[in-house]
Amino acid sequence: QVQLVESGGGLVQAGGSLRLSCAASGRTFSRYVMGWFRQAPGKEREFVAAITWTGGRTYYGDSVKGRFTISRDNAKNTVYLQMSSLQPEDTGEYYCAGGINYGVRVSDYDYWGQGTQVTVSS
Repeated sequence: QVQLVESGGGLVQAGGSLRLSCAASGRTFSRYVMGWFRQAPGKEREFVAAITWTGGRTYYGDSVKGRFTISRDNAKNTVYLQMSSLQPEDTGEYYCAGGINYGVRVSDYDYWGQGTQVTVSS
C-alpha cells in the first residue's frame, strides 16, 4: 500500500518554473514506477512523465518534452517534477501516481494522490 501527497503547485506567469513534489508513505515506494498526470477542466487526465523504480529511465509526454524533468529520491520517498518554460496550456490539476509497470494510461497506475493545482497566466 502506498499513499501519495502532492505539493508545490501554485500560480506562475508564462515562462516561469515550478517544482512539484510527491511524498509517498509505505515501505515499498522504491519498487514502484512513479508518474505524473495532469487534468485540465473539461479534459481527460493526461500523461505527463514517469520514472522507473531505479530512476534509470524516464518517459515524457510529447507536450512537455524538453521542458519538464521527473526525478526521484528513494531515500526520501519522494518524486519530483521540475517544470520550466510553463505555458497557459500547462494549467491543470497535477496528480502523482504509482504503479508496478510503466504506462501512459490512467489504468496503468494503482495509487493516486489528491492532486495539486498549477495555474499559468499569460
